[in-house]
Amino acid sequence: MAIYECRQCEREEFAPRRYRYHLGEHCRCPICGSYRVVKLKSPDRIDRMHTGFLNLLERFAGKGKLFHCRWCRLQFYDRRPLADGTKSADPLPVHATTQTPPPNVAGPAA
Repeated sequence: MAIYECRQCEREEFAPRRYRYHLGEHCRCPICGSYRVVKLKSPDRIDRMHTGFLNLLERFAGKGKLFHCRWCRLQFYDRRPLADGTKSADPLPVHATTQTPPPNVAGPAA
């Protein structure tokens, strides 16, 4: 899912991103990696539940903290707290707007 290349030796290394989504200090969606998740009080009957061994471990280690991804519409368990909204750590691409400085307005020439 992710390929990294060393700039010096040009060696490629493959890294499974979904495994890396379970690491870190803030809760992330295990499918898309988005930080834009919300905490649920009870399971939703409509949206699907993430299955797998890591989700089972997170459920027991996190004492039942249930989260929901807004993008994937996926429910999952996680032990970590939510990321605060001040970070722009969402993996979705953000197009930076280039701001041009205002032109130098010189006064009337003397």
